[in-house]
Amino acid sequence: MKKAFLLFTFILVSSNLTHSQKVKFGFKAGANFSDLKGDLETKTQLGYHFGVVSEIKLLQNLTLQPELLYSTQGADVNSTIIKNINYSYVTVPVLAKFYVITDRLSLDVGPQFSFLIDDNLKNTFETNSFDFAAIGGIGLNFTKHVFAQARYVVGLTDTTKDAEIRNKVIQVSIGFTF
Repeated sequence: MKKAFLLFTFILVSSNLTHSQKVKFGFKAGANFSDLKGDLETKTQLGYHFGVVSEIKLLQNLTLQPELLYSTQGADVNSTIIKNINYSYVTVPVLAKFYVITDRLSLDVGPQFSFLIDDNLKNTFETNSFDFAAIGGIGLNFTKHVFAQARYVVGLTDTTKDAEIRNKVIQVSIGFTF
């Protein structure tokens, strides 16, 4: 229900703002370098993310960038019980973008709300269906339509009810707006 409400709200807000020249829409995709912080000995795992973005200009050098992404995360584990942990999330980052060079280079910060859609731990751990995280990163607009972003996502909630394990992800993306 929460997923449907968030998607409906995103679409409603987006459709109401499309007539404004202060709003851009687009898509992005990229690589995830994810790991888990906590009670396990882990190694970084390569994953991916893709989805839609919008950017709403609030002030001259301040914009709001909500996103709706599919993201694979997890880690390789050094254990006889399990070899890797794989999570699939629908994530909703909501970033404030502070442009240090107008319309070119931005510092991005904000929260991320993640909803688990699949994992490989069904018989091992009881996985939490929601993950809350904080994001910090940078963005670079190459042109009016092509951009790149790099960010660090640090989980603030445990991914499982059985242990203190939190997501941490480095994301590198490229995207296109229109």
